[in-house]
Amino acid sequence: MKTKASGKILIVEDHPIFRMGLKDMIDSEPDLSVCAEAEDVDTAIGFVISCCPDLAIVDLSLKNSSGFDLVCQIHQNYNFCRTLVLSMHEEALYAERCLLAGAQGYLMKQEASESVVTAIRNILNGQIHVSSRIMSRLLNVFTRQSEPEQASPLAAISDRELEIFKMIGCGLTSKEIAVRLNLSIKTVGTYRERIKEKLNLKNASELIRHAVIWVETGVFKGS
Repeated sequence: MKTKASGKILIVEDHPIFRMGLKDMIDSEPDLSVCAEAEDVDTAIGFVISCCPDLAIVDLSLKNSSGFDLVCQIHQNYNFCRTLVLSMHEEALYAERCLLAGAQGYLMKQEASESVVTAIRNILNGQIHVSSRIMSRLLNVFTRQSEPEQASPLAAISDRELEIFKMIGCGLTSKEIAVRLNLSIKTVGTYRERIKEKLNLKNASELIRHAVIWVETGVFKGS
């Protein structure tokens, strides 16, 4: 019989109540334990170095930072630590991006209470954990089969453009985005124009409106 993997878990989540629920759930398992908690990328990296967790559970929306950036950093520099991504946004849009960035699993936040322990065990046992829907999409890609369902319009924009679109939806100005991402305001303006063009949005007002709706609901319906 296959043995259950055991491991130390780092939780990277900026909502205290949700983080507390995850911790209680994981610590109730006899072979799993939460070794540290963080709410931003810098703190999380510090704990990765000091605690050497076997797995980090990473929310894509973090305090003043991006969980996607954290996934990339862990994959590139700390490959002893696997990552399981949590998100409220479109699974079809983010799951593949996160896996390509180095994550070993993706879980919608709505499903976390029922599936997080299973996801942790699967990943610690060397498996990739995604929904059957996403696995089917990935298999279609690998076998070069056509995708029967229409992809989200947001699939057309790059990872950086998606990150900026999300920041716009969170109410950040171009200046604030430039500071956050260490870019010039002109470069942020160029990204905004590219996003509008790719999403067929006519002006800045439409861009902001659709970005806000997407951040609040996790759904982009197009113009």
